[in-house]
Parts: sequence; C-alpha cells; structure tokens
Amino acid sequence: MDEQGNTTGRQDAELTEPIADDEAPLQIREAKGPAGGLGAIVSTARHAMEKMGAVRGVRTLLKLNQEGEFDCPGCAWPDPEDRTITEFCENGAKAVADEATKRRCGPEFFERWTVEELSRKSGYWLNRQGRLTHPMVLREGASRYQPIGWGEAFALIAEELKGLGSPDEAIFYTSGRTSNEAAFLYQLLVRRFGTNNLPDCSNMCHESSGTGLGEVIGIGKGTVQLEDFNRADLILVVGQNPGTNHPRMLTALQEAVRGGARVISVNPLREKGLLRFQHPQEPVGVLLGKGTQLSEQVLQVRINGDVALLKGLMKHLLDEEGRRPGEVLDHGFIEEFTDGYEALVADLEEVSWAEIEEATGLSEARIREAGSVVAASERIIFCWAMGLTQHKNGVANVQSAVNLLLLKGAIGKPGAGVCPVRGHSNVQGDRTMGIWERPSEAFLDRLGAEFDFEPPREHGLNVVEAIEAMHKGRARVFFAMGGNFISATPDTEYTAEALRRCRLTVQVSTKLNRSHLVTGRQALILPCLGRTERDVQAGRPQFVSVENSMGVVHLSKGHLPPASDQLLSEPRIVARLGEAVLGPGDAVPWARLADDYDRIRARI
Repeated sequence: MDEQGNTTGRQDAELTEPIADDEAPLQIREAKGPAGGLGAIVSTARHAMEKMGAVRGVRTLLKLNQEGEFDCPGCAWPDPEDRTITEFCENGAKAVADEATKRRCGPEFFERWTVEELSRKSGYWLNRQGRLTHPMVLREGASRYQPIGWGEAFALIAEELKGLGSPDEAIFYTSGRTSNEAAFLYQLLVRRFGTNNLPDCSNMCHESSGTGLGEVIGIGKGTVQLEDFNRADLILVVGQNPGTNHPRMLTALQEAVRGGARVISVNPLREKGLLRFQHPQEPVGVLLGKGTQLSEQVLQVRINGDVALLKGLMKHLLDEEGRRPGEVLDHGFIEEFTDGYEALVADLEEVSWAEIEEATGLSEARIREAGSVVAASERIIFCWAMGLTQHKNGVANVQSAVNLLLLKGAIGKPGAGVCPVRGHSNVQGDRTMGIWERPSEAFLDRLGAEFDFEPPREHGLNVVEAIEAMHKGRARVFFAMGGNFISATPDTEYTAEALRRCRLTVQVSTKLNRSHLVTGRQALILPCLGRTERDVQAGRPQFVSVENSMGVVHLSKGHLPPASDQLLSEPRIVARLGEAVLGPGDAVPWARLADDYDRIRARI
C-alpha cells in the first residue's frame, strides 16, 4: 500500500488499452464507396440482435427519437418535424443497444475479478460486461469491489464531504448525458453545499465555442434550427466528422444539397461521410445508387491553420468587393449590427498570402476558389466541432468564423448562422441548467431567491484546474455524475495520480469503465437508470427533458424495465445525497422534488 492508501496493484495498473496481437497497423487510405448504405443497415441489425435480441431490439429502436418516447443517448443532433418510423442512425442504434443490453455486471462479477485484473482489460471489454446492477464499494486497502446498501453509500459520501476543511475541497463533475432535471438538482446541491466546483465535459470540447460566441454575439449557443439547412445557399462544415460522430447530420446535408445548397468541408483528412452519402432508408438508392455527393470542395487544411484559412477567405471577399462594390459584402448589416469592421479590414490587409499559404498548406488559388463560392452565397451556415475548438487559439477560431458570417450579413436570418455541433446528448442542457464553474451573478441571484439561500459567488474549478487541485491535495473528494473521467481528460497518467490522491471517488454510471478502476483511497459505484428505462417515482411514471444541439428542449421517456431493481434515477440519487449531506430539515424539499419531476421543472 502506498502513502495515499492505494494497493500496489492499483497503483501500477495499466491505463492504456492493450492492443490485440492481430491488430493491423494504422493506415490512411482513400475511402471506398459512400457512407451509410447497406453497411450501416447490417451493422445496426448486428448490434441490435447481439445485445438486445430480435423482438426487444426492434421494439426499442422503433421508439427511439419518436414523439413522447426516449431521446437518443448517442449525440445531440436535433429531430426533424416530420419523423420517419426509423428516426435513428447506425451510431444511435449502437448506443441504444449498448445501454439496453441483456448482459449484467453485478456482485458476482466483482467477486470474481480484482481491480488490478480488471485494469488490464480493454475499455471495450469492460463495457461489454453489461449493465451495473448494484451499488458497490471499494474499501481502503481492498482488492475487490463489494456490494453496499444505498443508505450506507450515501452516509459514506456525506461523512467524507462533511469532514472536509472547506466545500471547495470537493469536485463535482458532470457528463453531457445527464438530464436537465438531474443537472438542475445537482448544481443546486453543490451550491447548497457551498462551492462552484462544477467542471463538466464542456470544458474539454465546446468551451471555446461558448466563450467565443458569448463575446461576439452575446450568447454561447448556435443560431440556426434544423429547417435552416434547407434554406441555406452554402454550408461550411469545418473541423468535424459527422459520418462518425453524428451521422444523422448527413441526412440534413443530403436534403440541403438536393435542394440546391453547396457544401464545402474543411478537414485535414478527406472524411468519407462528407464526400458521398447513401441514405440507408432509401431502398432503391441502397441497392442501385452511388449515393449523393455532399462536398463540392474539400479543403485539407494544415492542423490549426483555420484562422489563416478564414482570413484568406475574408481577404478574397474584400478583393471581390473592391471589384464589384456593394455586391459582395452586406454593408447595411455591417453598419447597423457590427462593431470593429475597420479593425478587421486593417488586420486582413496586414497578413500576406504567403503567410496564409504557409499556415494552411493550401495555395492562394485553392482558397480563392472556395472564397468565390462564399462571395456568391447570401445564406451561409457555418458548422464546426472539436477540430475547431480544441486548440489553444480555439476562441480565435470561433470568432474568425463569426467574422466571416458578419461580413456577409449571414446571421440572424433564415438559412444562415452559426452551428456548433455538440456531442453528448444533453451537454447543451447541462450548461443551461447551471452546470458551470463560472456562473453569472444573475443566475446565482435567481437561484438564491428561488430557494432562499446565498449561493457561493467565487468561481469554481474547471476540469484542468480540478485535476491540478486533486494532484496537489487541495481537493480530496471527487464525485462524477456520469462519464468516463480518466479516459476523457488530458494527460492520463497525471490525472490518474490526481484521482489516487483523493480520499473518496464516486461514479454514477450505467456501465463499467476505466474510471471505476483508477480510484481514491475508497471508491463507490452508484448504478443509475438509463435513458431507455422506465422511471417510476412515488408510484407515478416520470419523464426527463434534454436540450439538443440547436437549443430545442424536448422530453425523453424510457419504456424498458430497469436492468435491476436496485437502480435509482439520477434525480433520486441527487435528492438522497442532498438529504444525507444537508440533513432532512434542509430548506430544499429534496424527496418531494424527486417524487415528481414536474416539480423540478416548475422550479427551473
């Protein structure tokens, strides 16, 4: 056992996933055939059959993303107004099958395997063991997880939290799949406890989008709806791979192209999904067609050459405006709705084409070719994801994209605007609910007035700061509402050492993952209901709500029986913890709120 109370086995456990002996070396080659098509159908069927069974699988998938049913846990792409009976993609079907699997990971499993043995399994293998069924505890010095009652688990957490020298010694992390109702209760509990240490997965993906957009347009969200794609002249898809991460976006792009829109993609690799798409729900096309060409141009920009590329496009717009005054830029919009036009023009004049070519790896002619399409377009949508945000200058990337749209007046009207494409299915909603380490004064004022308390005002820790605090011993309890913290965060070894220095780590989860194996002196696994399962509280069925990538809030209601009678819903877990930490006489009626989610929504 080391000085932090960890067994040597846990300390030395591998953090990287082992590579199979027969795994081929990484190769990059030209894509064969379109994305989607028959391959997507076969893959969907295989995953559904293997994990859910034929009848159960079909019934479950036919409820996915339908009105009044459950929302896909795969991504945050919005649902169309006119939905088909199979309103899901291959990735969504995989995510649902993964959650609705018949496999179970209960006390018998943990009795068989030590933490050290599990640490040497791949993340893929861990996930395939099935749904977690019982709350489990890893005692200090123990080599295996053991069952623990819910009451004892909450008492253990409360004891550790109350024993801290300051509420700021606790970290409360959140994954983007948490429902609005659970997220709202969670942030309320954390602030009632006395801290704003609410890091979340947004810190690692779209933080620069929220910051960049907030500074230039006043709100950190996108400005378009799904129907705008069918009204656009041009769609710029930058730094994202929808074919892999949110395949239903390909349907929107296909419809837009068929309606006359043009698509330009910007990515160092020629992603298959952005070249040609074959809709799996079009039988004739699947059997006979070659699919729809999506991108008419693919700009293979040098990694992090995006600002330079955008400046090149804007320089071309200025040159064209000089040749055809009043025909390229929207001067009326610029004059009435923007600031800083002269400064932007001066900056663009200072940068040379030689500098742009060096930074982007693209020729001036190639950039001007794309710029001519931008110049000829009035309604432009700019889409992006992590390829644009995960850089030191991610905010500048986002703001440069907005500058391009502002020159064209392509924002705040149908078929035009910004579209940051979110990943997790409710990462947008978590922020709306107050999951943020830097809440606004206005939000804290309203929260305090609603629940009659004074929320903490000092900003909390983001993900990186939280890791550093745990590593330096300034934070001693880590609580994760979903997610796989150790695998999602940067610098895995440093993060692992930080977690091991905690007195207690807690994971609210549906499936086994590596974060259950890299722990503090003690660790808890708290199993919760999944998106696909029935949620009954106080004898009444409940539903939750989520917010999609375009800011639309809608309900999600599962229909499958829970994987175990020991599972609690996320709102109930938060409520039980609130009572344990703050006492049964707390001013917030935790149990009453968890009994009826309408009461949570009323308080929201």
